[in-house]
Amino acid sequence: MRVTRLFDILYYQLENNPIEKSLVTKKNGIWDYSSTTSVVNQVNQVSRGLLKHGIRPGDKIAIVTSVNRTEWLIMDYAIQQIGAITVPIYPTLSKDDFIFVLNDSRSILCFVSDEILFDKIQNIKEECPSLTNVFTFDEVEGGTPWTYIRDMGEDTSTQQEVESLKDKARSEDMVTLIYTSGTTGKPKGVMLTHKNLISNIFGCHERIMIENDRGYRVLSFLPICHVLERMVTYVFMYRSYTIYFAESIDKLALNLKEVRPHVITVVPRVVEKLYATIYAKGTSGGWLKSQIFLWALKIAAKFEPFQPTSLSHKIADVLVFKKWREGLGRELKLIICGSAALAENLNRMFFAAGLPIVEGYGLTETSPVIAVNGNKKELFRFGTVGPLIRESEVKIAEDGEILTKGPNIFIGYHNDEKRFKDAFTEDGWLKTGDIGCLKDGFLVITDRKKEMFKTSGGKYITPQITENYLKQSRFIEQAMVVGDGEKMPCALIQPDFNFVSEYVKFKNLHMNAYMPPEEVIKNEVIREKLRVEVEKVNQQLGHWEQIKKFELTPTVWSIEGGELTPTLKLRRKIIKEKYIDLYNKMYDNY
Repeated sequence: MRVTRLFDILYYQLENNPIEKSLVTKKNGIWDYSSTTSVVNQVNQVSRGLLKHGIRPGDKIAIVTSVNRTEWLIMDYAIQQIGAITVPIYPTLSKDDFIFVLNDSRSILCFVSDEILFDKIQNIKEECPSLTNVFTFDEVEGGTPWTYIRDMGEDTSTQQEVESLKDKARSEDMVTLIYTSGTTGKPKGVMLTHKNLISNIFGCHERIMIENDRGYRVLSFLPICHVLERMVTYVFMYRSYTIYFAESIDKLALNLKEVRPHVITVVPRVVEKLYATIYAKGTSGGWLKSQIFLWALKIAAKFEPFQPTSLSHKIADVLVFKKWREGLGRELKLIICGSAALAENLNRMFFAAGLPIVEGYGLTETSPVIAVNGNKKELFRFGTVGPLIRESEVKIAEDGEILTKGPNIFIGYHNDEKRFKDAFTEDGWLKTGDIGCLKDGFLVITDRKKEMFKTSGGKYITPQITENYLKQSRFIEQAMVVGDGEKMPCALIQPDFNFVSEYVKFKNLHMNAYMPPEEVIKNEVIREKLRVEVEKVNQQLGHWEQIKKFELTPTVWSIEGGELTPTLKLRRKIIKEKYIDLYNKMYDNY
């Protein structure tokens, strides 16, 4: 069958390769499997229930879950195939942003996962006049279970109405309204069509397709409300992979061992944290084991993919890299990475360890992928985000900004025509806001246009490169380079307080290993160690880029605290405002 609408993917799986374990969620400690047939039946039943509840084409329905789960996709498909529009929402949004999204979208219903989110929505319901009902996936006291809608659709006599609406659905119809978390200002409602996402699904499918992949398993843990995780989930369903939904980030290590996935999707911060854990473990096993581990890293640093491996690399694999793979479930074949820039040396390390990472690039507004590396020699290059996907076009503006066109380009910002118009050049190219270039057909991203800044001496600084170097230190959890209009670049650094504690114990330093963060940032021994780490990074930078001063922040940067977006990007304006005293301290004497 021909796939032209998102919900066609479900029926494509049913017709071509139905599987017993299509979607899998752990419930009460046991993995609960839903077959392709079961998923299709539930989707149709929920569609019938929504129609009986009065939902009509064009209506908006919000979905908010704390973790990914089977019910999310069932609702997604059920909403799509009756012509209604899904509004996926990050669970970590502030109260004001929740109110804004629900009101701006005019969502009629909202489905939430648990009691915490139910209470969150109930507390603002009176401020959202269009919202009529809130349903819960978990059993919540005082809440209406989502099965109320599903049970309304038990009568199959109205299935013909569902089929009629499916037949009327066009690829050009809007299918979802995604509010970007953004690093500044109010969320933007990005309107995407079936065609937008389908073009991206097939463009990525052919790029990351693995041969002999029958029976492959996926572990999904990035928020499915994010367009990247959602789009690749559709790809995996098209390929009939079994999709396991991780219980939580805290249980990710356990779930990796239980599921033994073949494919996962990550953001760079996940890779950085994985490497930090691997490095800490590899260098804490005694002198001999540490030396072997460090020797293996030197071998990995010279690794070139798709080339015959040397004898030394084979030895390193047996002694070191094999353990990396075991820690990630033993069977991982592909790691898909997006959302932000990944440091090239980390990509090389994982590739050398038999854990290939294919990095891609795009925006919510591009559904989301513009370019992505493939798992073949001619489609892969370190330090790039790969060749353009099929039908995607790119040109570089005079100031270095990446401009793009293609069938994946969104159709508008909800209730904001001016912002939509301003997003394009006069001749119709979408302005990505990123700086980059094309090298032999491979797209290279150098920085965010809005994040680049110029010192008072006229030197341009690309902060993300320096920040990625800094975060490779075990002592540094987060870092933000500052200095727009100032004489020199400086950095606000959030130490990894857990690692600092372990370091104090390991080195038998004569100090309290459990000192609070406020004391950690003032401790001269720790500050000196951070100075050494910053200086290591400075040696890799041009003189004008080097961090001249830094200050340590006493709090952990988080989504809840407002410093990070749900995809773990820095909210630079908020961070600067929050730590303005530390910022001023760095520049007061200059």
